[in-house]
Amino acid sequence: MERASQNTDDASSKESPAEDQTRFISLNQPQSEKHCNNEVHTGKYTIITFLPKFLFEQFRRYANIFFLFIALLQQIPDVSPTGRWTTLLPLLFILFVSAVKEIIEDFKRHQADDEVNKRKVLVLREGEWHKVRWIEIEVGDILCVKGGEFFPADMVLLSSSAPQAMCYIETAQLDGETNLKIRQGLGQTAHLDTQGQLTELDGQLECEPPNRRLYEFTGNIKLMQDSASALPLRPEQILLRGAVLRNTQWVHGIVIYTGHESKLLLNSKSAPLKRSTVDRHTNTQILFLFFILVALSLISSIASEIWNGRHFHTDWYLGFSDKAPNPFFYNFLTFIILYNNLIPISLPVTLELVKFGQALFINADIDMYDETSNTPAAARTSNLNDELGQVKYVFSDKTGTLTENVMLFKKASIGGVIYGANEHYDVYEEHLLMENLEKHSTAPHIRMFLTMLAVCHTVVPEKDEESGEIKYQASSPDEGALVDAAAKFNFKFVERTPSYVELDLSGKKEKYEILNVLDFTSDRKRMSVIVRTSNGSILLLCKGADSVIYERLAASQEYAEDTVQHLESFAAEGLRTLCYAFREISEADYEEWASTYYKASTALQNREKKLEEAAELVEMNFTLTGASAIEDKLQDGVPETIDTLLKADIKLWVLTGDKQETAINVGYSCKLLSPDMPLLLLNEDNMADLVENLQRQITEFGDDIREENYVGLVIDGKTLQFALDPAVKQDFLSLARSCKSVICCRTTPLQKAEIVELVKHHVKVVTLAIGDGANDVGMIQAADVGIGISGNEGLQAANSSDYSIAQFRFLHKLILVHGVWSYNRLSKVILYSFYKNICLYIMEFWFAVMNGWSGQILFNNWAIAFYNVVFTALPPFAIGLFDRNISVESMQRFPQLYKESQNSEYFNSKVFWKWTSNAVFHSLIIFLFVVGALCGDIAYGNGESGDYLFVGNMAYTCVVVVVTLKAGLEMDAWNWPVHISLWCGVFFWLIFFLLYSVALPIASFTAEMYYQFQAVMGCGIFWALLFVVTVASLFRDVAWKGLRRTLWKSLAEEVQEAEINHMDPTEIVKKSVKKSLYRISSQASEVAERFNETSRLLGRLFRRRGSRPARDGDSTRHGYAFSQEEHGVMTQAELIRAYDTAKHPEGARVVAEEEHKHTA
Repeated sequence: MERASQNTDDASSKESPAEDQTRFISLNQPQSEKHCNNEVHTGKYTIITFLPKFLFEQFRRYANIFFLFIALLQQIPDVSPTGRWTTLLPLLFILFVSAVKEIIEDFKRHQADDEVNKRKVLVLREGEWHKVRWIEIEVGDILCVKGGEFFPADMVLLSSSAPQAMCYIETAQLDGETNLKIRQGLGQTAHLDTQGQLTELDGQLECEPPNRRLYEFTGNIKLMQDSASALPLRPEQILLRGAVLRNTQWVHGIVIYTGHESKLLLNSKSAPLKRSTVDRHTNTQILFLFFILVALSLISSIASEIWNGRHFHTDWYLGFSDKAPNPFFYNFLTFIILYNNLIPISLPVTLELVKFGQALFINADIDMYDETSNTPAAARTSNLNDELGQVKYVFSDKTGTLTENVMLFKKASIGGVIYGANEHYDVYEEHLLMENLEKHSTAPHIRMFLTMLAVCHTVVPEKDEESGEIKYQASSPDEGALVDAAAKFNFKFVERTPSYVELDLSGKKEKYEILNVLDFTSDRKRMSVIVRTSNGSILLLCKGADSVIYERLAASQEYAEDTVQHLESFAAEGLRTLCYAFREISEADYEEWASTYYKASTALQNREKKLEEAAELVEMNFTLTGASAIEDKLQDGVPETIDTLLKADIKLWVLTGDKQETAINVGYSCKLLSPDMPLLLLNEDNMADLVENLQRQITEFGDDIREENYVGLVIDGKTLQFALDPAVKQDFLSLARSCKSVICCRTTPLQKAEIVELVKHHVKVVTLAIGDGANDVGMIQAADVGIGISGNEGLQAANSSDYSIAQFRFLHKLILVHGVWSYNRLSKVILYSFYKNICLYIMEFWFAVMNGWSGQILFNNWAIAFYNVVFTALPPFAIGLFDRNISVESMQRFPQLYKESQNSEYFNSKVFWKWTSNAVFHSLIIFLFVVGALCGDIAYGNGESGDYLFVGNMAYTCVVVVVTLKAGLEMDAWNWPVHISLWCGVFFWLIFFLLYSVALPIASFTAEMYYQFQAVMGCGIFWALLFVVTVASLFRDVAWKGLRRTLWKSLAEEVQEAEINHMDPTEIVKKSVKKSLYRISSQASEVAERFNETSRLLGRLFRRRGSRPARDGDSTRHGYAFSQEEHGVMTQAELIRAYDTAKHPEGARVVAEEEHKHTA
């Protein structure tokens, strides 16, 4: 197989398996060995692995490790100043909430797996057909798979409803290719089409053990009914899980690999444990804070030793033996516990719940709901919401992701006239073609064009016996569209036999005898059919790429120039084109050529080359008939979405298993490539040529290497195999980063994942991969964020993804709205959580300065414990769920707003330490004002004063008010949830303070807080302090915010103000874009001369050679519509002659009757 060369396994793995590794499968007998079951699971956890995996993921966070350490320290007697349970209980609660969230999310994954595992298929057991769930399929089972169904396991093909045990399969999930492939069973098993014959089948099948090589297979089958030796099995007899049966009513096959031993799943990886960039950055900051905490504890411990040394002999209470000062190490542990809350213990659970809420918003977004398939968006994990707002590279599959794999005949150029040019009418709705067919001067050209559409192909007509309607079974969707178009113009293809085809021309039957078929290949770029008409004349009908057709035209073609212009206009619309030409051959010339062709077809050496040379002898002196234009139908909104992503400075790479020409054409139609964009094609056969080519291109780019240039890069899978070699991949990556667009063709699933990992690890940016097929699972799991399309290609990609959507266009809102909002909100939640904790708990350090470094706490134990989980718990949720700075409409209209979150402007080390410094400043202001107001020990007019808790409760109340107002100051949207979250926290503290102060008769542990509420609230100094401290703390914040938004507004803030003033922000965004472009231009002015020279060299190097395909012979940007399987099981000539639609397919009837009998 041609694709086999792309396999990246080491050479040794390609050897035949050793004898002891061979798998033996008994036919219609119990198996001697137990094999893997057919269950597929994509979840992260099982009942057994949940606890260890969950704990591992949770304790990868430094914060949780730290709090576990603190909780253990608190169990040491006489060490903890805050009690034994103030850390352990909140930590257990946090882990419990996180565990519930993970269980809910993984339960959804298991539900999706169950949907696949519970699909049903016909299995032959005990001589009867039974509908069996996929999960119950075993190795050795004989299955009957119907047309349109997925293969539930890897199978060896026995027989089918088609002649010679042939069948068509669609492998889009495996390799991304859109054309159908042919598989053919052995001739010795082709007759096994009845229940009785299959039941009587006896023998043994031996094959290699399970492996990930998609395009290779070796095995043998020994049939007891056949006295001959073992029959060899090759890849042509293998039907892989993930492929779909097409254009064939049914097939019978023997299961050889099941479940996670199937080749498809062996190419998949286990679901990785992904972490967002913000999460990793937060971990780093926690580590720094831990070192600061240790430093503060060391300072406090040393200071305590010094203070005790100075006061031991002067302060009488330090001399009691039972209350002697603690040793240094005990003091150090005490201060560690005292300052531990500088790191917010509630942050992990707050983030978990906020992310879960954000995921619910994604799930409920009606704008991302697809009515056609009844599919909403689904956040399969909530841990990566913020990552959506920082994406720099998007890696996309083509088939099923960008395109629908539906070909539509849109336009035609016949005899210099364009049909279908009116944008208000489809080509079928235009009556011009049918009118011209009757009375126009180009009528003969039109007739020949439609005849060629109906005759020159490999399509098989299938007639429904009940309705009489004909359905065309085509291995290439392009050919199906062309034949269907001819039928709509009353040139209906109705019958194919090994020797002729028959057309129905408005009731008149017309036969064409098939003399020869000259196969399509990527090198030939054309297909020809030699036919004998009913009047005895011999015609050669040829269709192919414009470049190869034009160079074979006879001189003085009347419509050649007009057709070239039409091809240019078709290409500008992104349509896939084919040129059509014919010639008449005399009987004598044909006989002479046929003899030459026969010799070539029977040559023992260089047969393929000789066949091509023989074809060249007859494919000449053509008369041009016209050109067709087919639309490879894109999904709705794909061009607009790609354009938006590019404007947001997101780079898009298309990774597809499809052919180069097809991929390039889709690149034009979806606006990833522009008509005037130079293309750099990398198609090398060996490493040395690739290295030389890469070095040459890098030299040509010069100083612009790794800077975006207006160039498109296209590389095929074979070359990519060399490009991903460790010795070369850095040069390849440098070249790819220098291009505006990158398309990788004929890539294997493993190569897709390797490309994503290459960019992720070496460019150090956030990557996103999106695909719909099982062949995309590897790159979806390798990317920082994986998006699965819940389309028609099954659920494998969606089940393995982090987020699933129904259409590519929904990526627009998922990234630009939900991504930016999630990142912005989570950044504020993290910053605010650290701020409020530092603001309160750093006071313990200030208090230690005043209390002789004794380790005495300033606040009540339970006030400390409830600070995060009750009194300041709601503002982070309000920020994380309801805050927004810009409307949905503006976020979607102006992708330039994405750059601020993409560049991590909301959360980075600089921003984090600004907030930390501000928290220290606020804490110092509050502490100094409170202590300063009470330094004379006079709190009341009667001379009474309060204790340390009196000071602590005053400071605590001021902190709660200040941090609450700070939360409001940082919010951009004030709505009712925001108001509730802000004022409820203050209210809850006052209620708690009151109840705790009067609960002594009921609860003895509240004794130290007895009457504190009345004392604080009855003090006039407190009310003065509450006002003065709040103003003093937040005045700098308000002033700085006003100054910054006046002089140094960000683009987002300008748009926000425009919305508030009910103005259209369009001009503001345009002005900002112009400034950015002008700044880049100014920076480049000093090297303008060199840049111009480089551009000139690039233009000369990559310039598409000529817009006249007839004159240069090079392939142009016209994506020719041809996607036949090459070098398959059968040649196209053999395929055509294998079918006889005039006969009834007996096997199909038998199976249908047996199934009906079983159902009854």
